[in-house]
Amino acid sequence: MKWLKSNVFVPVLAFVFVMFFWATAFAASDEIRIGVIGPMKFIQGKSQWNGAVMAAEEINAKGGVKVGSKMMKIKLIQADSNEFLSITDATNAMERLITRDKVHFVVGGFRTEAVFAMQDIACQNKVIFIGCGAASDELCNRVAKYYDQYKYFFRGTPFNSTALVKAAFSHVGSTAEVLRNELGITGPIKVAFVAEKAQWADAMVPAVQATLPKMGMELVGVWRPSPVATDVSAELSAIQRSGAQIIFTFFSSSVGIPFARQANELKIPAMQVGINVEAQKAEFWQATRGQGNYVITSSTYARNVECNELTKPFVEAYIKRFGEVPTYTTGTYESIKMSLVDTIEMIGTLDPDKIVATLENRVYKTPPSTIMYVKDNLGRHTHDLKFGPGYATGIASQWQDGEFVGVWPNKWKPAPGVEVTFKGVKPIKIPPWMIKAYKK
Repeated sequence: MKWLKSNVFVPVLAFVFVMFFWATAFAASDEIRIGVIGPMKFIQGKSQWNGAVMAAEEINAKGGVKVGSKMMKIKLIQADSNEFLSITDATNAMERLITRDKVHFVVGGFRTEAVFAMQDIACQNKVIFIGCGAASDELCNRVAKYYDQYKYFFRGTPFNSTALVKAAFSHVGSTAEVLRNELGITGPIKVAFVAEKAQWADAMVPAVQATLPKMGMELVGVWRPSPVATDVSAELSAIQRSGAQIIFTFFSSSVGIPFARQANELKIPAMQVGINVEAQKAEFWQATRGQGNYVITSSTYARNVECNELTKPFVEAYIKRFGEVPTYTTGTYESIKMSLVDTIEMIGTLDPDKIVATLENRVYKTPPSTIMYVKDNLGRHTHDLKFGPGYATGIASQWQDGEFVGVWPNKWKPAPGVEVTFKGVKPIKIPPWMIKAYKK
């Protein structure tokens, strides 16, 4: 009897193992595996994951992706890069996605220093990587200079640092105009520039120093706090003494919360304008205990602001799904659904070289913008986004008594004879303590 049991059990076990192996292999062959890499313990990574989840759910609910005559479902694989704290962790996370998880594509990345390393790994393995967080121009300059090596990298969001500066200067200019008109300021507007000490923001300093005087403004100082500083009272005290009327901020990390809170607690008679990624999330109001009021930040979305006809349906669906307005790193949504999936269905293949050749020549609409990948002055592909009216511009939003509302573009004049206003934007509000200081 023991002999019989043994001789029956072993073949059955082997049969079950073989069937499991083939079932797993068959299931994997019907999947498009997409890695989502980012700092998952922070809002930037969480938003990347949320955007990807929403895209995958919508695609899979319709049966998946049509690849030639075959339907394939999207499978997402999350990778916590921990890139705020460790570039080594980020590179290891990308390596695992490619070598262990065998992903077809990757979306995400946030901190520029880490994304350079991730870009190297993805491109060496001919895995298309759409960046959804880092702004450095050099990421796409690499594509132009060393196309065969880096052609698998595309920028998804945001537009590059140079364009971010252009947009931010427009936001500062609009705010300065409001201050002049409502407070009667006649001399040069005094501006304090505060940028976190990170590579993506380094190029901003000379740009600000060169541009503000041309705008009729005076730069009163430059401050570079740590991206993760929790106390910026020393910087703010110096800014208050400088007499600044605008505090021009460049924050992508957590320092944006204590800076906004402490500035308003001190009632500094100046408006905070620029980039503050933390201010783009719903928790910002609670995190600053309401002291984030009147902060203006470059953003991608604000409820009721319509960049095009796709914006509002996406924002409302995202709020319904996740309970908050999306931040810019939810660009993983359109990177998966519109950049990758639409291209795959157009050409009927997962071949990365064929996808690259098609994607870099497409022009297509997404919820925040119209995507067009530009060439450089030598006619080389950069896989970088076209910035300007009708393409990617972003918006500026302000916290107004607990609501995150869009305030730009509002009669923006980027060129002679061109005026841009998005549906749903509202006027900029000046903090009451600033009004009081200038109406004495």
